[in-house]
Amino acid sequence: MAEIAERALLRQFLLGLAEGMNAAAESVDRIRDTLVKVSRAYGRDDTDFIVLPTVIIVETGEGEEGRVEIRSAVNASFRFDQIAALYNLIGEAERAELDPIEGLKRLNEIGAMKPGHGWIVRTFGHAVLVTGLSLLLAPTWQGALIAFGLGAFVGLAKLVRSPTLQLIFPVFAAFACAIVVFLIAPHIEIGDPIRLLIAPLATFLPGGVLTTGVGELAAGQMLAGASRLVFGLVQLALLAFGILAAGTVVGVEDSSYEALEASDTLPWWIPVVGVLLFAIGNYLHFSAPRRTFGWVLLVLIVAYAGQYAGTVLIGSTVGGFIGAVAMTPVVLWIATLRHGAPSQLTFLPAFWLLVPGAAGLLGLTEAVGTTRGLEDFAEALTSIMSIALGVLIGTALYRVVHHGAEELADFHVDVPAALAEEDEPPFWARLVPGTPQSFWGARRARRVGSRSKATDAPESSPVDGSSPSSQAGGP
Repeated sequence: MAEIAERALLRQFLLGLAEGMNAAAESVDRIRDTLVKVSRAYGRDDTDFIVLPTVIIVETGEGEEGRVEIRSAVNASFRFDQIAALYNLIGEAERAELDPIEGLKRLNEIGAMKPGHGWIVRTFGHAVLVTGLSLLLAPTWQGALIAFGLGAFVGLAKLVRSPTLQLIFPVFAAFACAIVVFLIAPHIEIGDPIRLLIAPLATFLPGGVLTTGVGELAAGQMLAGASRLVFGLVQLALLAFGILAAGTVVGVEDSSYEALEASDTLPWWIPVVGVLLFAIGNYLHFSAPRRTFGWVLLVLIVAYAGQYAGTVLIGSTVGGFIGAVAMTPVVLWIATLRHGAPSQLTFLPAFWLLVPGAAGLLGLTEAVGTTRGLEDFAEALTSIMSIALGVLIGTALYRVVHHGAEELADFHVDVPAALAEEDEPPFWARLVPGTPQSFWGARRARRVGSRSKATDAPESSPVDGSSPSSQAGGP
């Protein structure tokens, strides 16, 4: 009974870890690898897992002793402080430093964690985040001021924790922000109004979902990858619908979706300020641990520098690819440091900075709202694929340097123990006495068998079937 209870606790713990990693927007292949490491750390090699974005299945034991548990993953999303606490717990679990029951308590504490900053600081942080991104996308002073106001509005509205409102709020936010931008654009030189709209909607963009989905497809996780891609494209369509609906209400023409050049050019160091503000906004809005701020800023600088270099040397379509290739090894290296930061905590801001979701939203909006048709959307998909490919190549390079060819997998199916055949030992091994199936053991068994038959022969019954008493007495 004690072993059955331990297995049940371990299954619940593994399910909780997988659900938490899903809330941290981790890919299913990495979730499965983590669960395998944890189960082996606790001495359980007879476990198997099926991980999907919304369903998790854990099996422990084999044959008739096997038990299966299923968990339907909820639509939860962790802040940065929760992600950091979760990956600290995962590190301890991979070394089996805590009991599963204690791990379950820790998981519940992580899920119930309150933000490290109050609502005013978090709202201000979102406004700063949006302002920094606007300086990178539509660098004008007027656009930065408008982005700060819209960022404060969206950040305040995002504090409402309602699953129902979370489904419709992205569309409402896109509609409200687009109304403001389209009404102001004819009177104030804000640059490209569509690019300015990307900044307040940045945290709704499915850039991480699209990139993770492409990565899962490349890793052979077809169900998870395809479902994430469809989910991300639907999110882009809903945001584009909100923008186009606002344009219809205001009465804008096709030219309103095109860039309006600003007369003043900002200094060259403005992008550096934009990256710094973007990092500060992420730290404040998502309540990130203080020790991770420097690592996040480092990854953002590497990502933006790679993207800028790729754009200047090759083109804007390949710029995101160069930025992703440059920042991915840095992210994975930081995750291995003792006082580093979890990979998801630094990956997500970098995805928002490289804006694969922004490229998709720009392309989809301009494809419907302008005369260029699907040409813009095709360019956007190319940008998304280039960023995803950059992440894959960066990950492969890091693993080759640190792990070599250890991850080459062979196809193998285990045979049930009751049906498994014993391997035939080599001929020389059978010549050695005491080894399994040795010739000497077989001869010895035959001798013992013949002696036992000789000993049992006098005690056997007569051949004719008559009893001893009948032979002794006679008639």
